[in-house]
Amino acid sequence: MDTQKFKQLPYGNSNFESIITENYAYVDKTRFIELLEKEPNKNQFFIRPRKFGKSLFYSLLSHYYDVNRADSFERLFGELYIGQHPTPKRSSYLIMQFNFSGLNTSKEEGFIDDFNSKIKNSIFEFLLRYQNIIPNVDKLNEQLKETSTGSGRLDTVLSAINATGRKVFVLIDEYDHFANDLIAMGKYTGSEFYRTVVRANGVVRDFYETLKISTSGALGRIFITGISPVMLNDLTSGFNIANNLTLESAYNEMMGFTQEEVNDLMAKTGVDTALVRVDMEMYYNGYLFNRNGGNKVYNPSMILYFFDQLLRNGASEDIIDSNMKTDYGRLQQLVQNGMNRQRLLEITKNNGVISDIIKDFSIDRLEDDKYFISLLFYMGLLTVDTLVEGKLFLKIPNYSIRTVYWEYIEQLILDQNKDIMIDLTEQKEAVWQLAYRGNLAPYIDYVSRNIFCRLSNRDLEQFDEKYIKIMLLNGLFQSKLYVPVTEREVEGGYMDMYLQRSPLLPDIRYEWVWEIKYIKKGNEKNRKLRQAAKQEALVQLERYRQAACFAERDDVKYAAIIFIGKDKYEMHELT
Repeated sequence: MDTQKFKQLPYGNSNFESIITENYAYVDKTRFIELLEKEPNKNQFFIRPRKFGKSLFYSLLSHYYDVNRADSFERLFGELYIGQHPTPKRSSYLIMQFNFSGLNTSKEEGFIDDFNSKIKNSIFEFLLRYQNIIPNVDKLNEQLKETSTGSGRLDTVLSAINATGRKVFVLIDEYDHFANDLIAMGKYTGSEFYRTVVRANGVVRDFYETLKISTSGALGRIFITGISPVMLNDLTSGFNIANNLTLESAYNEMMGFTQEEVNDLMAKTGVDTALVRVDMEMYYNGYLFNRNGGNKVYNPSMILYFFDQLLRNGASEDIIDSNMKTDYGRLQQLVQNGMNRQRLLEITKNNGVISDIIKDFSIDRLEDDKYFISLLFYMGLLTVDTLVEGKLFLKIPNYSIRTVYWEYIEQLILDQNKDIMIDLTEQKEAVWQLAYRGNLAPYIDYVSRNIFCRLSNRDLEQFDEKYIKIMLLNGLFQSKLYVPVTEREVEGGYMDMYLQRSPLLPDIRYEWVWEIKYIKKGNEKNRKLRQAAKQEALVQLERYRQAACFAERDDVKYAAIIFIGKDKYEMHELT
């Protein structure tokens, strides 16, 4: 392969200039600059889930509008949409940038010091960058040294800029990072930390009030990005000037990759389509932020991670990025009450939930059902699907995110049932028996003995066919031998569970189709009920076997698994 003609994959690179000038492939999102500049309100707020390209877009805006980069405009933008359709405000602002990630959230005093320090450092970097434009910078620096608060320093600088007639574009990345940390750690309940710094006379509120006041002077534009709208709401009148564009259909594709963009990225970087042995759409696609938004989009970090492995190794060793799982794996900490835990279980069982999306809400409302669901949406754990009888159905976006829910449910069960034994050696051996020997009994027996039999009465209240499937799924997924899929549609209906061989292990001998039935405790002696469940399951399995996708395949086995109460089961395979 002639690698010279291919561009580098921009995995982990969020510096726009580096991507353009160092031969990286760039997915051109510059057309959205034109849309943003035409918005009547120049103060804009836009959020997306983690790992969705926010920092790169932030860098794009910085390079496009920076007056100091006017001479580099053609070099950076000449081949892009915006270079061929430049807007009136290009290269016309002094860019002031803030990034509020990494703040100390262990105690209030440390946070205040960190927050003020972030502002101070950003302001001094700003003055250094524009010392050729701002008069009397040395004198201004002396004034700043006499000011102790971040908002005070910001006010001093913006007042000085106002006297020059110049306009400042303020870019804020990770505006809510510290708030999300506090929520994820469970500190919003019974703690005044968040309320103290964000609400009246708090250090965060003072910062945003200073920005608000300055929009009548030197401050020409503001663009704020983060993950959730919680903090913007809690600032209330401290910052009520921004237009929230997050759910606008026109901006659905501003971050994230469409299928067409993914295909183009593969062509530009030399990803060999013959090496792609997984369903990329199932694993990484599925995000929609407005039901009229048009194309669904891929999570950029997920797909770039996958392509990076293909380019490095010729194969994907891990289909799901462990870093992504760390970022999204906050479900346990987010759940502060039984209602939310129950809601998460229902979402996992049903692959989604019917709910409206609340555009803004306070941290005080996160224990309310609809606000909690909206937070899951903003975090990327749910996304827009379709209308069901006039109501919006939010679904789990893709297989990668579905595994996060499975792991949460498993951990919840383990936390509530301390005597459940997860023997990974036995579990892996049992799945190996499924895959290479076509032996069903070891895995079902393992789950029955080690998990189902030990469930608490609380868990038994939830026990049904969907709950059983969830508990079967995670062990199968963790084995990395199978890609277990629930409710996959075929001509004969929806398969309860389809155990598809991992694309990384094509030598696996057997795939499986399972039909799951459950007979409640108390009915276990009803022979007719058990016989009816068995017959229904076998008839359904025969329909699946006749489906076109399984025609003339001898590597697929079909089994009806009937669980009776929590400690008995029957297995019946099609012959």
